[in-house]
Amino acid sequence: MKKDPGILILGIGNYLMGDEGVGVHTARRLQAMNQLPDIEVVDGGTGGFYLLQYFEDHDAIILIDATLDDNEPGTIRLIEPRFAKDFPRAMSTHDIGLRDMVNALQLMDKMPHIYLFVVSIESIQQQGIELTPRIERAMPALLQKVTELAQKLEQEQMINEAAAMA
Repeated sequence: MKKDPGILILGIGNYLMGDEGVGVHTARRLQAMNQLPDIEVVDGGTGGFYLLQYFEDHDAIILIDATLDDNEPGTIRLIEPRFAKDFPRAMSTHDIGLRDMVNALQLMDKMPHIYLFVVSIESIQQQGIELTPRIERAMPALLQKVTELAQKLEQEQMINEAAAMA
């Protein structure tokens, strides 16, 4: 199957577990903002192999997920993992599924370029659909960073397509 030259934004997380669902909250807010009409935005839930088709069908994927690390809650980092081992060790509850999926994509030689925004959270024990105030305060910056990266990648793809046609 031919890959979609567009960009995929994929929010990962459990919406019912507060801050652990920051990726899903981000995807839903981006969908509501509708500022990226040519970019597919997907609520990927808790990840896993059912997302494999999205990874196979796109050349560039922007992932958003929570991570448990030593950073202040609300810290946003951009990582460009190339291998499963490059993903943060302390990603949220579903990181095993993502790591396994990345290993599978590498074995099938279908690995897209992944840009991973990780947001540091304090705990995955919290339950509820609301984000904590610390993570909520980080959301405008996260939305801006994801949008800017998506627009930059989209411009680069248009330039590359124009150059290929010349």
